[in-house]
Amino acid sequence: MDEDSVPLFESPDSDEPESLDNEVGDPTDSLLLPEPPHPINWRVLSSEDAEAEWLELNGWVNWLRRTYGLPAAIIPPYWHRHPELLWELSALHLHWLGAYDPEQNGSAPIGWHADFAAARERLRDWVAASGSKLDRDRPTRQTIWPGEETPPDTGESNISDRDEDFVQFVAADAERRRKAEEEFYRGIADDSGSR
Repeated sequence: MDEDSVPLFESPDSDEPESLDNEVGDPTDSLLLPEPPHPINWRVLSSEDAEAEWLELNGWVNWLRRTYGLPAAIIPPYWHRHPELLWELSALHLHWLGAYDPEQNGSAPIGWHADFAAARERLRDWVAASGSKLDRDRPTRQTIWPGEETPPDTGESNISDRDEDFVQFVAADAERRRKAEEEFYRGIADDSGSR
């Protein structure tokens, strides 16, 4: 064979062409791929899943605020202590993951940016209502309906080390969830033992 007739790709083990039987592939191969982004329901996450989601979202929020130069009036240091900010940022993160997926349409990122502009306005409104600032924070004020107990006024707290607070907050959240899981499973065990 001369130089021009050498095939560019040769089968390493044989001169025979590979069987076409394997073209479809093993359906279990897809189990090795990362799962697609999905909405996070923070109310029902296990302690283990919640911890992983908190860390993932925290990393993305840090990237987002630095990349876009967002002030504390849009994303305050203690965003994690405000459910309204958690849900908005979580949804925004999911939207971003979808917009920048390699399989996505080329115009998806501009759609994300349009939605990001609207999300910034909502974030600004919620931060203003919550009273969270760069150097201090307080729980979001709640409207008390007739017949509900008035929660204790916790007032403002100074923010001295945001990262330390985040770690403690996530650990406490994971512990709360773990205890709820144990109580749930204990209840199942008690119910099955009484039959």
